[in-house]
Parts: sequence; C-alpha cells; structure tokens
Amino acid sequence: MSSALPVLTHTPVVVIGAGPAGLVVANRLHESGVGCVLLEAESRDFIERRPRAGFMEEWAVRALAEHGLAERILVQAETQGEFEFRFDGERHTVPTAELSGRRHFVYPQPRLVTDLLASYADKGAGDARFGVRDMRLDGIGTGRPVVSYTDPLTGSRHRLVCDYVAGCDGARGVARAAIPDGEVTVSRRDDGVAWLALLAQAPPSADGVVFGLHERGFGAHMARNPEVTRYYLQVPPGDTPENWPHERVWHELRTRLAADGARPLTEGPLVEKVVLDMHNYVAEPMSYGRLHLAGDSAHLVAPIAAKGMNLAIHDALLLADALIAAAPGTGGDGDGDGGDGGAGLAGYSQAALRRVWEYQEFSQWLSDVLHGASSGDRFRAGTARARLRRILESGLDARAFAGLYMGEEGGR
Repeated sequence: MSSALPVLTHTPVVVIGAGPAGLVVANRLHESGVGCVLLEAESRDFIERRPRAGFMEEWAVRALAEHGLAERILVQAETQGEFEFRFDGERHTVPTAELSGRRHFVYPQPRLVTDLLASYADKGAGDARFGVRDMRLDGIGTGRPVVSYTDPLTGSRHRLVCDYVAGCDGARGVARAAIPDGEVTVSRRDDGVAWLALLAQAPPSADGVVFGLHERGFGAHMARNPEVTRYYLQVPPGDTPENWPHERVWHELRTRLAADGARPLTEGPLVEKVVLDMHNYVAEPMSYGRLHLAGDSAHLVAPIAAKGMNLAIHDALLLADALIAAAPGTGGDGDGDGGDGGAGLAGYSQAALRRVWEYQEFSQWLSDVLHGASSGDRFRAGTARARLRRILESGLDARAFAGLYMGEEGGR
C-alpha cells in the first residue's frame, strides 16, 4: 500500500470490514461499476490467517459462482452429504444430501476471504485500505454520510463523503455503534454452554461430521483435510483452554464419541484451543439512515449449525443488489428513497431478517438436541431424545431437518 493515499472527497459507497460480508458487497459493487472504498481495521495478513470454520451451503456457492467468485471453491472444496449422531454407544447416519438434494461445501473462511480479496483488490484493482485507525461515522441519518479514519502509515486524517455505508465490521465494530441509542433493538439468547474448539494435527477418524451426545457433554468431530481435524467439546461457560491439557482433551473426546463399530480416534498435537460461548443476537432493524448492516454487525448465530458465514453471504448479496439498484446511473435515483433502488434498500432489513430468524430458530432447536443429554434436566433430556427419534424414524421429519441443516434452496 502506498504511503500517500489519495484523499477522496466522494465515493458512492464505503464498505467497512473485509470479512465475507464486506468482501462480497465490495466485489458485487465493483463488478457492476459502482464506486466503493473498502476499509479494514486489521492488516490483510491478519484477516487472511484468522482461524474460522467453513461449511458453505450449496445455494451460497452457486450464488458466488454466478459472479465469478467461486472458482477455487468449485475445484478445491470437498463436499459432504451426511453426518452421524452417536449416543448410547450406537451410530446413526443422517443422509442429508439424499434427503434434501443438496450438499455442504467444506471451505474454511480464511480461504474464502483470500479468494474474495484477490478478486476485488488484486485482479479487479478495487480500492482496499487495511490497518486504518480511529474510524468514525458521521451524518448517517442524512443524505451525505462521512466516514473518516487515520492513515496508519502517514498519520493523516482522511474523510470519505459517500451516499451509503455498508457496515460489515462485526459485533465490536464501529458501524453498529454509530447508530443512535434507541434506533436499534438487540435481542439476545444465551445457550448456557460453551464449546472448546480444537484443531488437531491428525488425520480424520471418520468420513465427515460426527455429533456425539453424552451425559458428560456434547462432542464433535469434523474432517478438515487429510492431515487436520476440527473437534469440539462442550465445557462450562467461563472455562479456559488452560484447563484442558492434551490428555484430558483426548480422554473426553474418546468418551463422548465412542460407539460400536466406530474407528478409534487418531490423536495428534492440538494446534488450536479456544473457548466459544454459545450465544446469539439479532439487531433490528438492520438499517438506519444511509447505514446498512450485514453479517455479524447485525446478528450472531452460535456455530452450532454452521450458519454464520452463510447468513453473512446472504445479507451481502441482498445488500449489494439494493445498493447497485440505488446508485445513480444504474436505474436508481441515488437518494435511497424512490425508484426500484430506493425500494430495495427500504426493504433490505426486512428481507434479510426473514432468513436470520429462520436460521436462529433452527440453531436453537439443534442446540436443544445436542445439549439435552448433558443438561442435568430429565425433562430437557427427554424432549431432546424425542426430537432425535423423529429425525431418525420419520421420513417426513428427516427431510424437513435435512432441508434446514443443508440450507434453504434459492438463497435470496
């Protein structure tokens, strides 16, 4: 990046945050000839290496492919179409692809971020600025918002006057914090559990995803690649990775994932140990004035059902379409209030929230199933077992579950 950034007085859209949501918005705008500047508080190296999981729903891959953003996914990603429940020492396979007609693509989020950045900043020469400091949003309730920041190399202050701001910088970012108090309602749910996320340098011990339901706590196995496996262990809220040395981790995994006929777990060094609290939130509405939120800026779905990245992509596609239609010279009137573009932006929040709440409900439902056996509550354990029986014994319920688990058809 040059040490002397040009001072722009105006750009149609400022995109804040270079995660999947922000990068999809930026790529779509750039592709459509709508000017934008992408601002990111972290370095490019950091966001391309930040560890994240990566189950992509088929509709999301197809939608990205329509815009030339899924070339490596289609070539390199493995696909999965079934998983196992293990409980009471038995294995129960759920053939999700057969039941739903759809697959999951296994593609870690850092690789998607790398691909999207290459498309926008490298191949497309889009304007992306990393490591920016002291970002501030002003005038988002007016027709001319201003996003200002400090250049990390020169220390100079830059002001970008724009028509719209896409806030895609996550739960702790500046975008949602810029909305005046009382204009957005944040609803929260805490599942009352935490997961210890583990990355093991060890070959997978099963072909795909395994959910172990055990009175000692939930456990999971997820094949990442031939040399690396993702594991999860349910732990008490507030627990720390230091409480889980190598021997304890593998003992609990063997216990919680045990089942007749299952291959023994292949142990290996644990290169990542992070405790994740299982909680969720939704901000309503997802728009205020000329600021529109997408991804974790607007909602968080616990990684129980692998929905977070898919929701971010869904938001971004909806928002990009609305911004493109609203931009002057693309058929919109440029003020966000009239014409096809204005109607699209006015309806963005409602359209996005429909799927947000659907995925939140499914995540809550699955959380109750996965954590019922370890809840210490016989009623919760009994209802969780009843839900499991319906999935495993009823074709109609199994198809409905598989459809939700694999993601809605159609995408938008």
